[in-house]
Amino acid sequence: MKALMFGWEFPPHILGGLGTASYGLTKGMAENGNMDITFVIPKPHGDEDKSFARIIGAGNTPIAWRDAEWDYVQSRIGNVMDPQLYFDLRSHIYADFNYMNVNDLGCIEFSGRYPDNLLEEINNYSIVAGVIARTLDFDIIHSHDWLTYPAGIHAKQVTGKPLVIHVHATDFDRSRGNVNPTVFGIERDGMLNADHIITVSDLTRRTVIEKYGINPEKVTTVHNAVEPLSDELKNVEEHHMKEKVVTFLGRITMQKGPEYFVEAAAKVLQKVHNVRFVMAGSGDMMEKMIRLAAQKDISDRFHFPGFQKGKQVYEMLKASDVYIMPSVSEPFGISPLEAMQMGTPSIISKQSGCAEILNHVIKTDFWDIDAMADAIYSIITYPAMYKQLRNEGIAEVNEIKWSKAGKKVIDIYNKLLNNH
Repeated sequence: MKALMFGWEFPPHILGGLGTASYGLTKGMAENGNMDITFVIPKPHGDEDKSFARIIGAGNTPIAWRDAEWDYVQSRIGNVMDPQLYFDLRSHIYADFNYMNVNDLGCIEFSGRYPDNLLEEINNYSIVAGVIARTLDFDIIHSHDWLTYPAGIHAKQVTGKPLVIHVHATDFDRSRGNVNPTVFGIERDGMLNADHIITVSDLTRRTVIEKYGINPEKVTTVHNAVEPLSDELKNVEEHHMKEKVVTFLGRITMQKGPEYFVEAAAKVLQKVHNVRFVMAGSGDMMEKMIRLAAQKDISDRFHFPGFQKGKQVYEMLKASDVYIMPSVSEPFGISPLEAMQMGTPSIISKQSGCAEILNHVIKTDFWDIDAMADAIYSIITYPAMYKQLRNEGIAEVNEIKWSKAGKKVIDIYNKLLNNH
């Protein structure tokens, strides 16, 4: 079976959980066999893992004719794409896009990030999708997250092939209910045009059904999983700290509930002093959290190391005694699973999708800073509790595999194609 997937991130160049989930699911599907997957992203760098999927860059796909020679194409984009694919794509340009800001190869350039002109990039990405869909042979279209829904819709319109959209989050999660009408419109348009919708949790499934008015029969939950650790990551250097370490790792935005972490930290520090709190990540609330820690008079116990990636994440988790995810609305949340892999006991909010499948963690309401503080205190004070959460957490998370999630997605594909 051949799938054309549209995504926005792909490791090792990721800005959040979307890239991690897209990678894990795609690899898990490939492990089930008989899958030919093409994964489109705005801007590949050439160092992506291509062992289980073909990577196509929207920014390397021509939308306007340029009379380029093979050697020149090879020199310009040969590190990220086979020049032959460029020429194949060039023969399927479907309109005169010379009025757009294209480069010397007739391609639109993308940031590969979430720039201020994000809506423009989403629209440009959907234009490129038309060229790709006309060129490639595939059975089904799969769009990851709202940024790629217009691309998926365009590919469906061009080919008539069934469209699956994958809801990794909605704007209700990102905005705490203060929804951007433009984003909501793009999300709902994707849902209405999709032949089937996959959500990463039952929490997100309910949001899709209740907030967007979608038929429940059209929506299936496929919980995320976690990639098995490589030997390198299993054996990252352990920094032995004299004090206990409690870590928050994620975007420092209102969706993630960082202020509840600071409030809980202040309560813990009223009882015990040999503990340090780490808020790793970046986001629009970072300055506010630094000020809040100062107001609580706990700045000397608080650290803000900034955005962590790759090996740094696992080094930080291994050095931690507790991992905490106090998200206000978390569609899934892969980071607690990564913490559990490193043997770090986790506290998660009941308002997270991963709470539906994890048993060997402590769950509190995001707003219940007393319960959160009590949980932190208990784990760092009672060795037996720490050890039980550590050992049972490792055993549990080792059974949560992307290949199982991939099998569920392939079953959805087969059902759709049989009915199409």
